Amino acid sequence: MTGLYDLHTHTILSDGEMLPTELVRRMAVIGYSTVAITDHVDTSNATPVVTTLLEVQESARLFGIRLLCGVEITHVPPSQIASVARQARKAGAEIIVVHGETTVEPVAPGTNHAACTCPDVNVLAHPGLISHEDARLAQENGIALEITSRGGHNRTNGHVVRIAREVSCQLVVDSDAHSPYDLLDKKSKENVAIGAGLTLSETAEIISLNIDQFLRF
Repeated sequence: MTGLYDLHTHTILSDGEMLPTELVRRMAVIGYSTVAITDHVDTSNATPVVTTLLEVQESARLFGIRLLCGVEITHVPPSQIASVARQARKAGAEIIVVHGETTVEPVAPGTNHAACTCPDVNVLAHPGLISHEDARLAQENGIALEITSRGGHNRTNGHVVRIAREVSCQLVVDSDAHSPYDLLDKKSKENVAIGAGLTLSETAEIISLNIDQFLRF
């Protein structure tokens, strides 16, 4: 499925400001066709977050949105990332995001590597100063690196683009939205991509990514 997507958003199920249905409605109004809700999880809440989100899929469908129920594995010790990802998949998660080693939070070293070697992970969010080695592993395992509009996390977007180009790794552009003011319309999404150093043609290709093919549905 193609069309405007966001694979990284948050609701009141973690630290966001919106109910899941409000987020979905707002995304529908600004032109999205696919939205992933990926609230923060660890060993304590991966299963209930996913099962709660599954209850919202029908409301999303009625608003014309394909809702991907997912999680963002956040501040979990690297050695536990794979097990939390399996826990979320077992609960029905359709997309797994890992909170990468952004330069503005004390994410444990080794988180990027653990995510890039985990077969259940789809997106490594705001991966900071990711290494060539980890980006290459992400590419080999079909994991996308994220370009983000979120303040602070976006400081290393240019580095992520450069490294992803060098290893031919898939990129995605997401909002990491926590409030209504964080949501990106199409033009804003394009500006984030171009501002990170992507060309117009690269931007068009990434923003029109076929989500079914990417997630191997």
